[in-house]
Amino acid sequence: MGRAFQNRKESMAKTAAAKTKVYSKYGREIYATAKSGGADPDGNLSLRSLLDRAKKDQVPAHVIDKALDKARGGGGEDFAVARYEGFGPGNIMVIVNCLTDNPNRTFGDVRQCFTKTKCKIGTPGSVSHMFDHSAILAFAGDDEEAVLETLMDADVDVADIENEDGQITVIAPHTEYAKARQALVAAFGELDFEMDEIQFLPQTTSPLADEDREMFDKFLDLLNDLDDVQTVYHNAEL
Repeated sequence: MGRAFQNRKESMAKTAAAKTKVYSKYGREIYATAKSGGADPDGNLSLRSLLDRAKKDQVPAHVIDKALDKARGGGGEDFAVARYEGFGPGNIMVIVNCLTDNPNRTFGDVRQCFTKTKCKIGTPGSVSHMFDHSAILAFAGDDEEAVLETLMDADVDVADIENEDGQITVIAPHTEYAKARQALVAAFGELDFEMDEIQFLPQTTSPLADEDREMFDKFLDLLNDLDDVQTVYHNAEL
């Protein structure tokens, strides 16, 4: 598997405006996750993971609290997940995950990003079959055998375990996320997860030619500028 999951990480925001957009995306995702699964992190592992990630990305407490309060209120927008697939510059495979309250608007906005960079948006399933929908849990440690034994005892279907530079990374099918996380915490205590999320991991990666790199960066910038876009997955070797 290698460390292909790292290409999911978004660039650090360099301006106040960019940071505000990142905070807005977090606020929307926290609201949607809390509304669908409950606003108590102890009973909603997806929310707990998301809040930990938001704090590590220095999202202000008032942004988090506002999203949680809004979810507890029961009203507000009704966001749904929308997923688009296609081919980016250099024929790189791309999956775009969105949260939207208006799918028609979101599809039009995402399609424009493909069109402006001479890329091709595809139909559902056109590239996702070349990605694994995986849970990724990474934490400090060096005994992968003990981790594997713990997960096997909990009947977790493990896809891969990596041990590199004092960090263990567990990769499992996304359906095993809650079971895997609970088993690790039960065995090793409250772990400080360096990564605790569900991603689309490419089964193969593809080098990006120098002449395509500038257009690829523009393509990602256009997508990330959209309020509805939450994450962009790709199989480019950067």
